[in-house]
Amino acid sequence: MTPPPEGTPGRRPGGRSARVRAQVLEAVRAELGEHGYEGLTMEAVAARAGVHRATVYRRWQDVGGLLADVLDAAGEDDWGPPDTGSLLGDLTALNEEIQESLVVQPSVPQALMAAAFRSAQAAEAQQRLWEDRYARCEAVVERAVARGELPPDTDARELLIAATAPLYHQLVLLRTPVAPRAAARAATAAALAAGAGAFGRSERGPAGRPPAGGRPVPGWAAFQ
Repeated sequence: MTPPPEGTPGRRPGGRSARVRAQVLEAVRAELGEHGYEGLTMEAVAARAGVHRATVYRRWQDVGGLLADVLDAAGEDDWGPPDTGSLLGDLTALNEEIQESLVVQPSVPQALMAAAFRSAQAAEAQQRLWEDRYARCEAVVERAVARGELPPDTDARELLIAATAPLYHQLVLLRTPVAPRAAARAATAAALAAGAGAFGRSERGPAGRPPAGGRPVPGWAAFQ
């Protein structure tokens, strides 16, 4: 995917151009939340933003360009993971943030994830955003290792996935009402497993496979 010429993450214009970008991206989020990917059009975004549609077409080219820029813009913020003083507290607070963003109506994060399955540009931008968020959240694991809560070889990415995945599974895939204390329960399970060494890098071979001679996890072979 080639980002729109004026919309690349590394070159953000200022002044009027920045104001137009902010208005348009806010309109994209609103339209996407209300109408989903199928109802998102360049014309509707331009009208909602109060911008001439020729400007929107010239800068973003198509709906995929708009979605990609919305996702790239999300990675330009100064967000950081919670720092509560404990691994369990951090993971629980992180999960509560995720849960709140997924249950609010309309949920723009859910709409963007759905759109990423329909647009190659959005999918690439979504991947960049996931990588950014995981990289920032590694601080949670690094602090826990420094406090002696986790083994030094804990794989931060694996732990973070284990802690947050149950919420995405329930709210995005199953689309079922969130269970009481779901955020804390998922965080607790992941923290206990991590403390016991379940996410140690030395426990796995290349690409997350069981070490040579080790016993594979049930069902793992089905995904080879």
